[in-house]
Amino acid sequence: MADVLSPTTSAILAAIPDPDTSTAAPRLVVEELSPRVDGGDYPVRRLVGETVAVEATVFTDGHEQLAVDLLWRAVDEAEWRRVRMAALPTDRWQAELVLERLGRHEYAVEGWLDIYGGFRRDFRKKLDAGVAQPVDYQEGRGFVAAAAAQADPSQRKALEAWVKRLKAASDDMAGAALLLDDDLAVLMDRADRRPFALRSARQLIDAERTAAHFSSWYELFPRSITIDPDRHGTFDDVIGRLPQIRDMGFDTLYFPPIHPIGRTNRKGPNNSLIAGPDDPGSPYAIGSADGGHEAVHPELGGFAAFARLVEAAREHGLEIALDFAIQCSPDHPWLTEHPGWFAWRPDGSMKYAENPPKKYQDIVNVDFYGPDAVPDLWLALRDVVLLWVGQGVKTFRVDNPHTKPLPFWEWMIGDVRAQHPDVIFLAEAFTRPTMMYRLAKVGFSQSYTYFTWRDTKAELTDYITELTTTAPKEFYRPHFFVNTPDINPVFLQTSGRPGFRIRAVLAATLSGLFGVYSGFELCEAAAVPGKEEYLDSEKYIVKPRDWNGPGNIVQDIAMLNRIRRRYPALQTHLNTKFYVAQNDNIIWYGKPDPDGTGMICVMVNMDPHNEQSCAFQVPLWEFGLDDDGSVDVEDLGEGYRFRWYGKDQTITIAPDQPYRIWRLTPATNA
Repeated sequence: MADVLSPTTSAILAAIPDPDTSTAAPRLVVEELSPRVDGGDYPVRRLVGETVAVEATVFTDGHEQLAVDLLWRAVDEAEWRRVRMAALPTDRWQAELVLERLGRHEYAVEGWLDIYGGFRRDFRKKLDAGVAQPVDYQEGRGFVAAAAAQADPSQRKALEAWVKRLKAASDDMAGAALLLDDDLAVLMDRADRRPFALRSARQLIDAERTAAHFSSWYELFPRSITIDPDRHGTFDDVIGRLPQIRDMGFDTLYFPPIHPIGRTNRKGPNNSLIAGPDDPGSPYAIGSADGGHEAVHPELGGFAAFARLVEAAREHGLEIALDFAIQCSPDHPWLTEHPGWFAWRPDGSMKYAENPPKKYQDIVNVDFYGPDAVPDLWLALRDVVLLWVGQGVKTFRVDNPHTKPLPFWEWMIGDVRAQHPDVIFLAEAFTRPTMMYRLAKVGFSQSYTYFTWRDTKAELTDYITELTTTAPKEFYRPHFFVNTPDINPVFLQTSGRPGFRIRAVLAATLSGLFGVYSGFELCEAAAVPGKEEYLDSEKYIVKPRDWNGPGNIVQDIAMLNRIRRRYPALQTHLNTKFYVAQNDNIIWYGKPDPDGTGMICVMVNMDPHNEQSCAFQVPLWEFGLDDDGSVDVEDLGEGYRFRWYGKDQTITIAPDQPYRIWRLTPATNA
């Protein structure tokens, strides 16, 4: 009686591929490519000119020898560039590529059985052991003859010459030397048919300009560049402020929206619901009878004045960054020209914007999936960005991108950067880490971060460690703004001048991207009671300032930006290492120079009110020194030099000088 298979066994057998299908399956395995983001779905972020080390795991059955190539190209190029990868332990392979131009690139890894290379490896072992047989010589000659017969015309002649030389070899020694000849190996490699070749899926890389990774930003409201609160500042007034901003060491000057401001529900001072006839309103209530996102607020001076400012800024080594805020005043022309771009309530009204407990009665939001929004709204917003690119703006800070659809950002940023690969987008997204990281994946070059609220040693150490050792290190660039018009941090409200110096040095030395909102250098901290909001917020008034006011920290900021430019170690967050300082109020970290000649070390007393002392360890091991070695130390803030002997040291740091920035190098005998 025949065996009767159970339904479960029958189902299992039915799912097993037939032999023809199995023999067509890849014999090699190519996996675990690095660097990559989410399996290659999103680009790794790098800089143009950067060398990228690529690794992959490639293996096959048995003891066959493999050859592995790294392939890469810009996405608009037809031809792949190739370089042979070197074998590492545990089936890992490595090679490097150089990003020679801006824009999107892709790379892949391809492996195959290196038949002739495997023969040479084994033949050499047999010769060394004295066990090579005539058939081994015959096999080698056969490989060369087969390659000559199948080779392209450009290679065939050279290989046929080798076939003749092998046949004419006078003895085994001569034949062995020919079979192991490096010139023949090169020819055989070029003619190789690459059996069982397997190529990985492509992995994406975005090559951006240096400012995407290293930059110092200064934010101001152009209307406040005036000495009279009743006189609206202009772009020409900002031109007069450029030398001071340059001298503080900033290279990017960022403006909140510069577009016409609506009248309906205009906000008064301190976010009041009632505005007087001369109150300027919030620049985030974009749009009036004077135009929308494509227009300039008339009192700022118009496009001609903006062009003068862009050119003057360039002459001072500054570039202009603009706010891209996708929101509208009820007076925005789009509401009447394109009502299908908005969500209307049954009574014909529109809900104003909210971010509880904050309310924005002067703002309404577009509906990205409204009845007429796809694709017209998406195209219109893309064209707004392109218009300002045409005006010389290559950097955009995007307001609340996490409240807009991810597919829109991926498409819009991709489209803009395909035309202008030097454009940079900064995400102002104080939200869940998952969304902040996804915004970076879909195209944002930089992001605001939780740095603003990381006040303790443990919080900062944990946060930086996350950014430098986990997945975000490949795609997320943290921009450490010390304050913003929306955020007056509690730490600054209560810490006085020492607190401003503490936060400045932490931001400027922990990340390559550092930002300051104007007034920070004057230690402005007056707050709405119980809130992280500025009293007399500049978002609702024209706010003149005395830029040379007493107690300012202009010199600190200028010094920090000066050493950031001078020392590449300070131009990235990725090299940060934390060291032992036995006091929870003192943070101690180092950043090695890329060329290995030294390292920048920073120590900060994070208590703005009290003197703090600690024992700490000098990282002598970073220089290959033992615990009783010595290093030369230069104090970059104060300009003097000394020498540390031994790993264990002590220090006391007072609030009136709350930080030290040292450059360490191996001790000389001078």
